[in-house]
Amino acid sequence: MKAVLMTASGAPEVLQLQEVPNPTIEQDTEILVRLRAAGINPIDTKLRQRGTFYPDQMPAILGCDGAGVVEAVGSGVQRFKVGDEVYFCAGGLGAKLGNYAQMAVVDERFVAKKPTSISFAEAAAAPLVLITAWEALFERGRLEPKERVLIHAGAGGVGHVAIQLAKLKGAEVCTTVSSQDKADFVRELGADEVIFYQQTDFVQAVLDWTGGEGVDLAFDTVGGETFYKTFPAVRVYSDLVTILEPDPAYSNWKVARSRNLRISFELMLTPALQGLLEAQQHHAEILEQCATWIDEGSLKIHLAKTFPLEAAAAAHQLLEAGSITGKIALLIEGE
Repeated sequence: MKAVLMTASGAPEVLQLQEVPNPTIEQDTEILVRLRAAGINPIDTKLRQRGTFYPDQMPAILGCDGAGVVEAVGSGVQRFKVGDEVYFCAGGLGAKLGNYAQMAVVDERFVAKKPTSISFAEAAAAPLVLITAWEALFERGRLEPKERVLIHAGAGGVGHVAIQLAKLKGAEVCTTVSSQDKADFVRELGADEVIFYQQTDFVQAVLDWTGGEGVDLAFDTVGGETFYKTFPAVRVYSDLVTILEPDPAYSNWKVARSRNLRISFELMLTPALQGLLEAQQHHAEILEQCATWIDEGSLKIHLAKTFPLEAAAAAHQLLEAGSITGKIALLIEGE
């Protein structure tokens, strides 16, 4: 099969299209998927830049998100049959082969039926961001109906689905954006309040929106100084969830402590990195529910741009340039 190999850590040019052996089913619960598309995520670019979690297993095939058609099934597979269309987040961290390839082998327990109403590219762009937003809002942040939530970078990959999931929960949503186009976009997704963070003090805007109290939950998808600046925008005894590691350059936790905030981290890769089977199965359950909402028309995946498989390096360059609205995916042709 054709696959994009990461031959070393470094610039996007280390991603090279090559011919490699087809993966084979080794466990009775595995399925072989002929991939039609692969999602591009920031974790892909970070692993490419600094090296994978398994540097002794090189070259690597990146790509956690995939969508395609079941080509073969193991003897113990019960949920899928040949010809089923599926999507999933599995592999691509440096040990198991990722999805920048024509074929992938995945345990059926980590896979969900693809939403029927969207393309393979849209489906491949969805899993990691859906799981991340779901866990951050509903499990780490314990979001409840009628609560108010601040979502940073609402037009981004994680942000744009987080807005929709929060609205599906019955929450009120405030989000930060950098342009009028993005403001229009997030309003279409259901955002109740939009803050142009480059021109406005987002903390004061949030306090004005909440009558001085702050939000019940803040979801940080930006990191760095933004994480620390968010502390006073969160209501006393409430939640702040981040998907980034706090920057030690900004180390003043006094406001968070004085407000008795509950700080949580969301890393949806933990189950894969630590081999937590039940948690990986839960990810598939999240994707099943999201597929229902997508097919009902109440949840949308915004695909900003697609690239052919051989242009993975160009896709990485675009993502690293920043300011993408929604997601990017690779289109994968068969042999």
